[in-house]
Amino acid sequence: MDTALIPQQAPAVSDPPAYVRALEEKLQGYLPLAQVALVRRAYEVGAHAHRDQKRKSGEPYITHPVAVASIMADLGLDHETIIAAILHDTLEDTDLTRMELAAEFGEPVAELVDGVTKLDKLQFKSRQEAAAESFRKMLLAMARDLRVILIKLADRLHNMRTLGAMEHSARRRIARETLEIYAPIAQRLGMNRFKGELQELGFRAMYPDRHRVIETRIKSTLGNRREAMGKIEAALAARLASEGIVARVVSRIKSPFSIYTKMRNEHKSFAQVMDVYGFRVVTDSVMRCYHALGAVHGLYKPMDARFRDFIAIPKVNGYQSLHTVVFGPFGAPIEIQIRTEEMDSVAERGVAAHWAYKSGGGQGNAAQSRAREWVEGLVDSQARTASSLEFIENVKVDLFPDDVYLFTPKGRILALPRNATALDFAYAVHSEVGQHAVHARVDRKLAPLRTRLVSGQTVEIITAPSAQPHPQWLEWVVSAKARTAIRHHLKRLQHEDAVELGHRMLDRALDQVGISLEGIPGEVLDRYLAEQKFRRLEELLADIALGNRVAEHVATQLLRLKGGKTRLRASRTAESIRITGAERGVLTFANCCHPLPGDDIMGFMSAGKGIVVHRIECPNVPEFRKSPERCIAMEWDRDVSGDYKCELRVDIQNKPGVLASVAAAIAESNSNIENVEYQDRGVMSAIIVFTIEVRNRKHLADVMRRVRRLGVVHGVYRHPV
Repeated sequence: MDTALIPQQAPAVSDPPAYVRALEEKLQGYLPLAQVALVRRAYEVGAHAHRDQKRKSGEPYITHPVAVASIMADLGLDHETIIAAILHDTLEDTDLTRMELAAEFGEPVAELVDGVTKLDKLQFKSRQEAAAESFRKMLLAMARDLRVILIKLADRLHNMRTLGAMEHSARRRIARETLEIYAPIAQRLGMNRFKGELQELGFRAMYPDRHRVIETRIKSTLGNRREAMGKIEAALAARLASEGIVARVVSRIKSPFSIYTKMRNEHKSFAQVMDVYGFRVVTDSVMRCYHALGAVHGLYKPMDARFRDFIAIPKVNGYQSLHTVVFGPFGAPIEIQIRTEEMDSVAERGVAAHWAYKSGGGQGNAAQSRAREWVEGLVDSQARTASSLEFIENVKVDLFPDDVYLFTPKGRILALPRNATALDFAYAVHSEVGQHAVHARVDRKLAPLRTRLVSGQTVEIITAPSAQPHPQWLEWVVSAKARTAIRHHLKRLQHEDAVELGHRMLDRALDQVGISLEGIPGEVLDRYLAEQKFRRLEELLADIALGNRVAEHVATQLLRLKGGKTRLRASRTAESIRITGAERGVLTFANCCHPLPGDDIMGFMSAGKGIVVHRIECPNVPEFRKSPERCIAMEWDRDVSGDYKCELRVDIQNKPGVLASVAAAIAESNSNIENVEYQDRGVMSAIIVFTIEVRNRKHLADVMRRVRRLGVVHGVYRHPV
């Protein structure tokens, strides 16, 4: 390729616009002139590439990438990041190629631009899937280089600042995405300044009326409080000075979004939320932070259980500070944060604080090292997740603030999302520990895996080699790592179950035509698999079990390829497939009739759902019989495991306490109640339908017998009858 291609296409600009000159003035404050000249060249290339494009506001398109670069310059980012920011839309929206960018500005810049570029050229089923796959691609690029996400956040921030030119529906969609994904990412990376502005802009675009009302209330309330805040600030400064502590004290005012969130989540009124004063004390060393804490507590009495030490135990995004709440002089609580200048910089800028990019991957500040750990976890998660939509849901779960700090028996600190359970903790220690967990010891006391944890607890996980995840575990966990690992394991089990069941179904079908799977020559089987685009026999067998392919048709086609007769032998009758209950990954038990072990059953193949098991007396069976090729003879094995749903219709006297009596009788029979629903309710009597779990027909009979003995029960029936 001719490396002079871009310079010929993009003419030099001797007198750039004012916004470009302003960017260069910022850069000259911390970059060598040679690198500033490269940034000018990037502007020339970008302006030429976007020359025919306009923004919705009517401005030249190049104003947007230059504004993104200016945001990066405010953070003190290196020249490669600034250049990539100016060119971040060229691969997506112009004729420039990645090869041309690499030739002119180097491979690192081309890699950054490519990482930010969406996947609009590919075809997806929906806008949601396209957005999810683009997000997945960006996070993988971010794993290679954190600067990708910094450019994307700056891009989103400038788009939110200029959102007014967009249509109403687009504004709401972009605002929701900002609040659900990009603001939490900024928080997860410790970039509180970005997070705060993204939340504010997103809130204003999403709920303009609510934002306006709260903003007006804040302004009117602050007018009455400025004098009080000034007195508190002066008192704090004087007390610190008297202790010989050099520090600056600044007041903090809550944003409309934070007030709205607190009102909604904590069910508080505006007055309750605003009735708190906030201050920040910034000093020069960690020792002075603790000294300042003592001075503050000497001035105002601390509130019990409202002190948090995030210096000794930093938040998962690298944030460090001392938090305390004290009783103020005007009857209102005062929230005070105490931190060093370094901590303050990291709190505001997160991974972008004191940026010094090294291709070798230097450790950087606490936020940068913790961000890299988080991103590595995301890469591991996406490798286990087939669906982009599922992956992005996992990421959303993991983005919200980590609020529980726990200890291993050896003193290692783990941060988990609020409401995390002992099972989440097990997976946080290691995936293998989670996979084989059976119990936990929380503060040395035995506890079930579903136990919710609180900060400060010491947790030990007890494992057993034979233990493995089961579907109910998904209801017990809140962290993305645990959810992804459990789903991955269950999908693998489902595939194994499907292969095993599909094998039985195909064997049964082949037996009807007088052969077995082993009797089919390997070359015949390979030819069939190639024709049907299966890489392995296991894929064909799983496809049969999942209802996407009829075993009898497969058997007929295999026999035809082998050169045998395709007519079924009249003397042979198909043997029933025996099920044990362990095949739940590929079998569904019908809700219309709730089959139980001991019932006469049949299977009906439903594409995508696999085999749905019905009772022979189910009212839907006559309709299924019209498609005999999809009906499968089935029966229960002698040893069946697990609990099965069924419904009980109970006719009772309608009087106080009856429902509790029936529920107690069911529970005493070792049956779990999943749902209770009144079907009919009169003055004297009522009909209640209980959805319960039983092991088999005998267990159900025991439950019915115990309920029937109650004097207030007129009748108990299996529902549907």
